[in-house]
Amino acid sequence: MDPDWQADLERLPPRPMLKEQSAWAIWVYRFGRRGDRRPPGFIRKINNKLYWLLFRLTETLTGISIPKQAEIGPGLRIFHFGNVFVHTEAKIGARCTLRQGVTIGNRRADGPVPILGDDVDLGAYAQVLGGIKVGNGAKIGAMSVVLQDVPAGHTAVGIPARIIPPERSEMRIA
Repeated sequence: MDPDWQADLERLPPRPMLKEQSAWAIWVYRFGRRGDRRPPGFIRKINNKLYWLLFRLTETLTGISIPKQAEIGPGLRIFHFGNVFVHTEAKIGARCTLRQGVTIGNRRADGPVPILGDDVDLGAYAQVLGGIKVGNGAKIGAMSVVLQDVPAGHTAVGIPARIIPPERSEMRIA
């Protein structure tokens, strides 16, 4: 079994394929990545064609687009499927959480794309755009548009997002 998929399953409820459509999109992404690790040949070619069929079908049914070219660590969790778009060159760390409407992409054609660290939590409809870095354990508020680096452990909120240090963000949550 794929250890990345196993880590994804640990963050999902029991029998996720029956309960969460986002599990379908994550599985298709992991399936595509596994296929790319196969040696070149007939099986890899068939695997690739099956991946693209499953990718388009899942993207259409769930509204989640996670191309296999993106680099995503183990333990990905997507809550409330729909309108989730990840750029093909994006890098997402381990145990990250995305909610509905999240976009991780570039600001202009052929522009740089974000790199997210481990344990990053993105709120509903958050947009993380351009060649920025989001540090480990950072939180991105719902509907925020992040156009600048977010240090580890900090929170970004607003349009455009402003950075809130950890001690201030904890005071607001408590």
